[in-house]
Order: sequence, then C-alpha cells, then structure tokens
Amino acid sequence: MARKRKVKARTGQTARAQSSSLAASLAKIGREFHTRGWALGTSGNYSAVLQREPLRILITSSGLDKSELGARNFLEIDSDGSVLAGNGRPSAETPLHLAVVQATNAGCVLHTHSAWNTLLSEKFAERGGVAMEGYEMLKGLEGVKTHEHREWIPIFKNSQDIAMLAGKVTEYLGRDLSAHGFLLGGHGLYTWGQDVAQARRHVEIFEFLFEVVGRRKFSELSGTTN
Repeated sequence: MARKRKVKARTGQTARAQSSSLAASLAKIGREFHTRGWALGTSGNYSAVLQREPLRILITSSGLDKSELGARNFLEIDSDGSVLAGNGRPSAETPLHLAVVQATNAGCVLHTHSAWNTLLSEKFAERGGVAMEGYEMLKGLEGVKTHEHREWIPIFKNSQDIAMLAGKVTEYLGRDLSAHGFLLGGHGLYTWGQDVAQARRHVEIFEFLFEVVGRRKFSELSGTTN
C-alpha cells in the first residue's frame, strides 16, 4: 500500500512538472507573439495537450494582456471545457481549441490576431479562403516538400456563437486532413502542430506568408510597387 502511494505521488509530481513546463513554454510564446505584433492587448489564446485519455488540455485564462503572460495564467480543462485546475475562466474560444485537437490529434493550438492575417481574412472572405503557392517558406509547414505546394487556408465567417463555429471547423477538418490552419473573418489565425515547437513554427511561417501576400495584393490594388 505504501509503495502504491509513493508511485501515485511520483506520478502526480511528474504531471505537475509537465504542466508547469508546458505553461512556461506557452507563456514565453505568448509574450514573443505580443512583441512581434501578432497578439496585442488581450487578443490571442494558446493551448497544449497534457494527456489524451482522458483528454486534458492546458489553455490560457481569458482576458489577459499577452505582454505579461506567465505560467500561472493557464488553466487545465477537460474535453468539455470544464476547469480542473487553475484560477480564472478559460478563453471563450476554448471550443475551437478542442475541435482542432480532437479532429487533428494536434498537441498544441495557437491563435494570433496580426494585422496581416486580419486584413487577408476580410479581403478573401467571399472566396471562402486564401491560396498561397510558389513560396519557399511553405516548406516550413509540416509535410510540405516543395515551393510548388498550394496551401489553402479556409476562412470562416466570424461569430460569437463559438459552438457553431467549432462545429464548422470540425466538419471542415474531417474533409481536409492536410490543412495546417484556418482564418476567422476579421478576427485571426488558428494553426496547430504535433507539439509546441511545431505549432510556433507554423504561426511564424503563416505570418510571413500573410504579410508577403498582403503587401503584394494591396500594392496591386493601389497601383504601386515596393
């Protein structure tokens, strides 16, 4: 009996250490994204999977200034979005994180609100998405081997009905297993990865490509070249 208690205690200590490490990594990324202009003010939210069965996710608490994000600002939630540990309430967009994790088996989901991804989400909303191809940087997306790859980023109309949005995301990702991200119109980017490092890389790749495509598109519309 004593041995079982010791094993259980060690398991609990390991889980807490894993949670603290993930929270610290996500907080660091959040502060970085703020510095780079991708998640200003209280915008953006970040999550990472702690365990699969039963599903446990670490996610940012709601309404936090991302320039001051710390490890203490993350909550542990279950597959229903109920808080299991931590202080505060989870992001209102928690159902979108859960939808992505459950549809793609992602280990980390990151959401940014940059100027360029917001502008493009409005510009291409009527087309239902934006295509990017011919760029070497596309090879930074997991599984992409050539600059000739065509990446389609779907755009969903923004809504405060997050459950409805999550349903649409789940339906889309069930059809397109090759997707690396999506945009919400006038809102921002969601992307993911097998782990925190891969998801961060995808944000960086997408934000670069959004700026390149945006600068080209808007300079063409204005009749100017850079």
